[in-house]
Amino acid sequence: MLDDLNDIHPLFHNAPRTTEFKKLRKRIVRMAREAIDQYGMIQRDAKWLVCLSGGKDSYTLLAVLYELKWRGLLPVELLACNLDQGQPNFPATVLPEFLEKMQVPHRIEYQDTYSIVMDKIPAGRTFCALCSRLRRGNLYRIAREEGCSAVVLGHHRDDILETFLMNLFHGGRLATMPPKLVNEEGDLLLLRPLAHVAEADCEKFSTAMNYPIIPCDLCGSQDGLQRQQVKQILDGWEANHPGRRQVMFRALMNARPSHLLDPKLFDFAGLMAGSSETD
Repeated sequence: MLDDLNDIHPLFHNAPRTTEFKKLRKRIVRMAREAIDQYGMIQRDAKWLVCLSGGKDSYTLLAVLYELKWRGLLPVELLACNLDQGQPNFPATVLPEFLEKMQVPHRIEYQDTYSIVMDKIPAGRTFCALCSRLRRGNLYRIAREEGCSAVVLGHHRDDILETFLMNLFHGGRLATMPPKLVNEEGDLLLLRPLAHVAEADCEKFSTAMNYPIIPCDLCGSQDGLQRQQVKQILDGWEANHPGRRQVMFRALMNARPSHLLDPKLFDFAGLMAGSSETD
């Protein structure tokens, strides 16, 4: 990667020149490219709606996609989008000013879903499910209005692992966030190019780049969330056995239906002694 200011996107103009940061940047870009290629995310004449919350993950996503596009490795049109959900004290000028400065095409949409969430969710209950559903619906609408074929989110490896464990512990199913998904209506793709990237790398990257981070004061302000509890469990495992997260992530990519218990995935009833079908 070249760091001549005439050869890089403005998102990287203030990138640190340390060897450590260059290795981090290279690793994140490589992992994103691998996920994009592995899951066939690129389609001809595609336009992607890149969802930008103002958090560390979405800033990392935006920078990495523009790095790939700048290098000629991502032949799609990118449109950054922030959905201002009407949360009190949300710094509404931060993202528009940042995107203008970085010369990133964007759309800022205001929809007061905050009031709906506060009205519908009883005191003491978590906001995440309804807030996410309302946000997703608006993003799908915006994608259609802008002629986008995909909605692109900044979920990373740790989000995927946490969702898997939440489904395991609380949902009674083996499922997580897939890197590529078709929406229920069948007209839009949902993409997660950072699927292979560790949360810690997103944190280091966005901090080093000094991007203007906007905290979530809605769900992030609640205590005792299931996701927070799962994150603490993963942190404990990782502390006792470094590399445990990556081992678990590899397991999600190495499923063996014949060694699980779902008859919809494997024909247990039809399996007989002498059969060569062992999956």
